[in-house]
Amino acid sequence: MKTTFYLSLLTLTMLWISGCNPTPKITRIDPNEVTDLSGRWNDTDSRLVAEEMTRSSLEESWLRRFREKNDRRPVVIVGMILNKSHEHIDADTYIKDMEREYIKSGLVRVVTNDVFRQKLRDERADQQDFADPSTQKKFGKELGADFMVFGNISSIVDGAGRNRVIFYQVNLELADIETNELVWIGDKKIKKMVRN
Repeated sequence: MKTTFYLSLLTLTMLWISGCNPTPKITRIDPNEVTDLSGRWNDTDSRLVAEEMTRSSLEESWLRRFREKNDRRPVVIVGMILNKSHEHIDADTYIKDMEREYIKSGLVRVVTNDVFRQKLRDERADQQDFADPSTQKKFGKELGADFMVFGNISSIVDGAGRNRVIFYQVNLELADIETNELVWIGDKKIKKMVRN
């Protein structure tokens, strides 16, 4: 009798625990599928803005002028993109999206930003001590950038009752590293209505 009681108690406890911790339902979806759950900045915003801004910058006359003068593709570095919005936005994701789009275009060459550049220099320094001399990479062979992209992401939030409007603006500039001349300025606006 006692054994039956304890077995019943154990079964009820297991059922209670499983009821408190339901297994989440997970569905894999296409990374390119548009998903807006909260109205916050997301991967779709990052990708679409990067695609449009990159395309816009490559359509301007600076690219044609540079190639006519130098007979080669310009070298671009995607520098600092400051997040001035009301929410946490991982600027690295946006920077990688822009670098990817520039490389895919084949119209410019892209070099790493200062963070990864230092890691590569550290690796080259290590190779001087530890790598087979025939495979060591030399210093002084880096590709110097001709232009740098920089800018910011800002936002404005307005709300009343259960409704909110979130407005994002991405401002980017492309500057000639030697002369500081701005050769392109672009912006992209995103406006979202969120109803709860």
